[in-house]
Amino acid sequence: MADGSMPSASRRDVLAGAGLVISFSVAGKGEAAPAGGKLNAYVRVGADDTVTIVAKNPEIGQGIKTMLPMLIAEELDVDWSAVRTQQADNDPVAYGRQFAGGSMATPLHWDELRRVGAAARVMLVAAAAQGWGVPAGECTTASGVVHHKASGRKATYGSLAAKAATAPVPDLKTVPLKDPKDYKIIGQPKRQVDTAAIVTGKPLFGIDVTLPGMLFATFEKAPVFGAKVASADVAAAKGVRGVKDAFVVEGGESLDGLLPGVAVVATSWWAARKGRDKLAVKWADHPTGKQSSAGFDARAVELSTKAPGKTERNDGDVAAALAGAAKTVEAAYAYPFISHANLEPQNCTAHFKDGKLEIWAPTQNPEPGRQLVAKTLGIAPEAITIHLIRCGGGFGRRLSNDYMVEAAWIARQAGAPVKLLWTREDDMRHDYYRPAGWHFLKGGVNASGEIVGWHDHFVSLGENGTFARSAGMSPNEFPARFLANYRYDSSMIPCGVPTGPLRAPGSNAIAFVVQSFIDELAHAAGADPVAFRLKLLGDKPMVGEGGAGYAAGRMAAVVKLAAEKSGWGRKLPKGGGMGIAFHYSHLGYFAEVVEVAVAASGAVKLVKVWVAADIGRHVINPLGALNQIEGSVLDGLSAALHQKITIENGAAVESNFGDYPLMRIGEAPPIETHFIKSDNSPTGLGEPALPPVLPALCNAIFAATGKRIRRLPIDTELLKTA
Repeated sequence: MADGSMPSASRRDVLAGAGLVISFSVAGKGEAAPAGGKLNAYVRVGADDTVTIVAKNPEIGQGIKTMLPMLIAEELDVDWSAVRTQQADNDPVAYGRQFAGGSMATPLHWDELRRVGAAARVMLVAAAAQGWGVPAGECTTASGVVHHKASGRKATYGSLAAKAATAPVPDLKTVPLKDPKDYKIIGQPKRQVDTAAIVTGKPLFGIDVTLPGMLFATFEKAPVFGAKVASADVAAAKGVRGVKDAFVVEGGESLDGLLPGVAVVATSWWAARKGRDKLAVKWADHPTGKQSSAGFDARAVELSTKAPGKTERNDGDVAAALAGAAKTVEAAYAYPFISHANLEPQNCTAHFKDGKLEIWAPTQNPEPGRQLVAKTLGIAPEAITIHLIRCGGGFGRRLSNDYMVEAAWIARQAGAPVKLLWTREDDMRHDYYRPAGWHFLKGGVNASGEIVGWHDHFVSLGENGTFARSAGMSPNEFPARFLANYRYDSSMIPCGVPTGPLRAPGSNAIAFVVQSFIDELAHAAGADPVAFRLKLLGDKPMVGEGGAGYAAGRMAAVVKLAAEKSGWGRKLPKGGGMGIAFHYSHLGYFAEVVEVAVAASGAVKLVKVWVAADIGRHVINPLGALNQIEGSVLDGLSAALHQKITIENGAAVESNFGDYPLMRIGEAPPIETHFIKSDNSPTGLGEPALPPVLPALCNAIFAATGKRIRRLPIDTELLKTA
């Protein structure tokens, strides 16, 4: 499962009615769960031939509730039209780790869930063969029916369900899998199973949860992250019609847990909101209350002139190589904090009764949420039930569960079911932001147009030699290992702003810096940016070994494909430009070309984007794959053009879409995607398409204007020519 272990098919559920439930425990390194433990039921076959398949991971819009059941259905050999999906609750004993993040659903479940489907098929075949008195090897399956060709007999899965429930459960490691040429579901475009409900407005999301007798809550926290409540007029809040209670929550100091604040509970959310307006909260001073984006910028520049805090990697002799270079380039790059800006603000519903807690949470990472709630409330994790509710966007924000522990705490005090709903302003000003960062670079090329030295002094957020969450950069980050002389130093700035993963963590900023600077060096060398990159990748198919290996050949192939499909090198109208970039992240190899037209006013029109991708030998759901790639590209473009969180006096300034705009439909360019089917295991798609588009856009702007973008978001005022 999530730890890579292979579950054994060692348990099965009891027949319920006339349906067959196929269950496989993943407890204890693939061994059976102890007697009485809850089992991992993935497949249920009804007497009416419908097949219900459980989707184990949280659905955050990435299509996992469709894709994972497709793997099972393919090997079960049923028609997709007969399949119904069901969202699992959080159950680590039955399902192992359940999470949405890192684009890991495909690599972790490609083999395992296909084997789950194959094992169910084996049991159904065994039931038919036993009933007919024939060898199971003489039977075949198709579209939910077992056939015995020699005798002409056939039986539907539904008719075999009761018998199959008594069949021996096969070992998942030994069940036969289909030849890929026989796939009927994998590789075929399938709409998300929830699409019809979404477009017709049916309740699916956390914000839609309702329970009998449910109350509504708001929770006000300090603008400065973690500041305590000095005073609050809870009596005034309680005087608002509909308000049932208002109280101070002392909270703790960890930015990942329950922070201090004031809760208001009412019969409607609007009443709770109006009660909150009466609180007149005064906040205690906090040590980070004087921090600011301007201060971080100034400190980064100061640190860049000093000896680094640490040398993370030092290959060759960079100083000598740069001293002997034909040309050198120095550049300072920076990127800001940005917010996840989920369209659905954070929310959670909780009910505490008789010492037990039930939670309905749109979370990407439920089990850490359970542990956080248990620790904070002082109850056993086993006393907590978490229902996984579809998220209205995640992008990494819902890997943190602060809203879950807030709802749990408030519900326990309220003594009734409570839905906590954040305002948009709460959501944007109390995020775990993509961290800001600063890179001070120097590179050199020789007379042959090759990079001979690269030095990056990376100033990031962190303390005592430890990067803040999602603020680091790997010592192996490209072009490390591809250059004989490469040095990466780091210095850190202490920061009271909470940070965390945002779609393609780290890569979403690092690619902008690295691929933009490569472009600078290409132009310094007088080289074509595509040819320069291919020369840098070289002729070695793989650089490094094992999990740390970088498949240079796969990357070169997508670079060539992106250039070919975009018509790289063609003449463009005045103000037009094309830029290319590539990046490897989340096991995916991506190259992207952006074409822009820049007006004299500085306005940037996105003409088109071409994407070339290598995610292995199979694209499980082509429709879902395109959705993920196009969404990632638009996310990246939106961040590059618009998004910035500014810190002043220790707090976030931006609070809503008026001062933190997202890309609108009219700005969105057409996106053309091409896949290379390489002989590698399939990988995920939620994130790796995002990083290359930012530098490709900035490189295109340079090609159009001659002006280099080194700071995000793009300031179009700098692009004006009239």
